Amino acid sequence: MHEAPESNVSAMVECPEINVSTMPESTENNAPIILPSLEYDVAIMQESPEKSLFTLLESPENDAPIILPSLEFNNLPMSLEVPEITVTNSLEENRPTPPRRFRRKREFTPSEYSDVSGDEIPTAPERSKRKNRTIEKLPDKVLLNIFSYLSHREICRMATVCKRWRMVAYDTKLWTHVSLRPEISGLHVGSLESLLALISIRFGPSLRYIELPIELITHTVLHELASKCPNLTHMLLDFSTAMQLHDFSEMQAFPTKLRYLCICLSEVIFMEGFMRKIYNFINGLEILHLIGTYEKVEEEEEEIYEVINVHKLKSATPNLRVINLYGINFVDDSHIDAFSSNCIQLECLAVNYCNKVTGSTMKTLFQRSRRLTCLLMNGCSLQSEYVMQVEWEKSSILELDVTATDLSTECLIDMLTRIPNLRFLSAGQINGFNDTVIKAWIEAGTARNLVALDVDSSDNLTDEALHRFLSRHGSQLWGLVLSGMPHITDQLWQSVLQLLTNAKILIMGTQERLGVNIHVDQLMDGIANSCPNLERLELRWDPENLRFSDKSQKAIDILRVKCLKLKCLVLSDGRYYEIVKANFERADRTTVVRTSTNCRVSNYYLLSNYKDLIFN
Repeated sequence: MHEAPESNVSAMVECPEINVSTMPESTENNAPIILPSLEYDVAIMQESPEKSLFTLLESPENDAPIILPSLEFNNLPMSLEVPEITVTNSLEENRPTPPRRFRRKREFTPSEYSDVSGDEIPTAPERSKRKNRTIEKLPDKVLLNIFSYLSHREICRMATVCKRWRMVAYDTKLWTHVSLRPEISGLHVGSLESLLALISIRFGPSLRYIELPIELITHTVLHELASKCPNLTHMLLDFSTAMQLHDFSEMQAFPTKLRYLCICLSEVIFMEGFMRKIYNFINGLEILHLIGTYEKVEEEEEEIYEVINVHKLKSATPNLRVINLYGINFVDDSHIDAFSSNCIQLECLAVNYCNKVTGSTMKTLFQRSRRLTCLLMNGCSLQSEYVMQVEWEKSSILELDVTATDLSTECLIDMLTRIPNLRFLSAGQINGFNDTVIKAWIEAGTARNLVALDVDSSDNLTDEALHRFLSRHGSQLWGLVLSGMPHITDQLWQSVLQLLTNAKILIMGTQERLGVNIHVDQLMDGIANSCPNLERLELRWDPENLRFSDKSQKAIDILRVKCLKLKCLVLSDGRYYEIVKANFERADRTTVVRTSTNCRVSNYYLLSNYKDLIFN
């Protein structure tokens, strides 16, 4: 018989408190209790049989699992009854014997395989073949196609998985459109040397579009792009945060095939030193964006600097089709006149939020630019007398935005009744836009080709005049904006929805708290049944004014099922927003429902040059 070491027995006798019953009870989180290796003498177990180990293991107070180490039981009498454990005199046999486990043979059902029908069960070689179908077995071409749906930030994470994925992730075909602005794409290049290596190794001839922040705009980078990226056609240069420019005196090269150029201007940095170097390389430009600092302007008036010479720029870009001057505080009518004198192919001119533009050169603009079909002047300081001088009936204008321009009623009537083929009109936030304008426009018949109308916050329009206009032209409209007017509620929308059968964009409601409630369930049901082509919908009503029942899920289901083209549904943050969002997420359409805090819908999606007007 094996004898336990004397030291262990004495330790147990001298310190009887060291046993299972006195183990710490800190098992609040159901953590496993790990017991030390103990040796139990027969004398102790016979002396206190109620404190035996097996009795203690039967019902832990907190149901925490107990992990037992190697235990040795010595001199246990054969008469000692221990449930489910047989104790012998042999040291090797006195450990608990685990029950034998029988592994159940897995049965393959036909539903597990798309190519198995009926009672046909796949053979062993077929099961082995299907078992080996993992992502590692995909060819590089398929893996490359999968990676093409990821952002560059996610692609960089995929490159850390394995060598093969790294090779696929760095394929030049995945790096045709690159943004190196951290706030936009999340990519940050630490040094110019790293960027130069990327241009020659990863980008190369595949690069078509690139965005560069101020710290990466140097003559060496631009020279490398010109020599290593011959197919580069779109470029964005962000100088908006610049306090000092790099030295461009040694710059001798610049990409020559640029079709699109976007320059984000700084408030205080003069660009002439840089622009003088690139004038000879941008003759082929078709799309030009100059982005000002309108959104960064403070209320206090500061001195305005003309940081870029527009009069010289227009001489170097005779082939421009689209010009976007956004929020530039020094742009006035003379700059518009300069572009019109040299850009005979001009099709779209946008001067939104250039508040020094009064319209004094609009007549000359239309006389020179016969191809001009789109004019966007949101937030300009237009004067009615200048607008009425334009020969609208001889123009080719199709799309017009005069939002927040304070034009008079007389001017609006004169303009709208003389434009023969107007397709797009945005005339919101104008006090002069009233029922008289609507009536004259209907009688003139010049709205016969209209597909998009925006009269946001036109408080002088009544619901009767709008109903009369929509009764005649509602069926031809693709986009309708009747927001920001407290008196336009769901009652008007319910009465005209059956007329808006071709609508793609609908914007309704106001953020002001109303005295009436909006029954959103009936409204959603009417939209779903009347507008099958709907792509974008925004409800701006305050969440407290929305009334819906416990059965609102049914109306949301109908909208989701019938409006299959719906890409964007914007709601004010609240309980109804959470309900709609959860409904679409259950149908795996997670990107459709958005909050008005982060997203706004506009009729600009319907502009013919919308893709050319997009900028970051």
